[in-house]
Amino acid sequence: MGKKKEDPPPAGSPAWMATFSDLMNLLLCFFVLLFSMSTIDEAKLNEIIASMSSSFSVFSGGATSIGEGILISNGVSQLNDLAEYINSTGRSADSDNDSEQIQVYDTQSGGKENTEATEDASQQISYEEAAQAIEAANLQANEELAELISEAVADSQLSDQVDVSFTSQYVMLTMKGSILFASGSAALNDECKPVLDRVATILERYARGEIEINGHTDNVPMNSAKYPSNEELSSARALSVFYYLVETSSLDPTLIKHSGYGERMPIADNSTEAGRARNRRVEIRIYNNN
Repeated sequence: MGKKKEDPPPAGSPAWMATFSDLMNLLLCFFVLLFSMSTIDEAKLNEIIASMSSSFSVFSGGATSIGEGILISNGVSQLNDLAEYINSTGRSADSDNDSEQIQVYDTQSGGKENTEATEDASQQISYEEAAQAIEAANLQANEELAELISEAVADSQLSDQVDVSFTSQYVMLTMKGSILFASGSAALNDECKPVLDRVATILERYARGEIEINGHTDNVPMNSAKYPSNEELSSARALSVFYYLVETSSLDPTLIKHSGYGERMPIADNSTEAGRARNRRVEIRIYNNN
């Protein structure tokens, strides 16, 4: 029986080739369209080429690599002398213009830095002057307030129990601890309550900002079970004054804070009884509301 003949291959190109050809035609049309839409300004292009050549070219003058094509026309023979034209930045090592440009840049940079430093110094002086002016104004305001409070203390016959002083931040009323408390105790003496009542009246009249109550002790150690150290004792004494003022006056408790400093801030010598008596005190600070 004879061998069956195979069917001849279909005429024409394979199907994938037609799809590939269509794709290539579309890409060609796309790039032609992009090229037709672009415009090239020859003058600007030459300026860019000259600028890039003078900045980054390895040749002296820079323009020869683009305009004349020495490297391409002479082939690899140009590479033998390449080291003569290259420095660490890719510029001509013998270019005087580059040295002049660097020198001008350094001069301009230094001048700019000096100008900025001068401006910063001027601003710092201005800030210092403004801060000094604000402090001087606060000091004057607190001095006037201290005079008014001192007059009120004298009118209330409290000059022997209350001392008045001031800084640029606050006016301070200092009360002797012996008037307020018994030794080693944080409970207020009954005799001191009329004094605190008159102090509260002064605070109601003149305090417009924050009030701080600070307790202080001498350096004699505390050994009681209730107050094992001077820190606890001074804090408890400040808290007792705080409670009394809040309960017996119209002062805003949110503007009053209290703290104890123990023996850490003495104002007199603890080696004498008189000095220890001065250190046992309660301070009431009226802060400037400006």
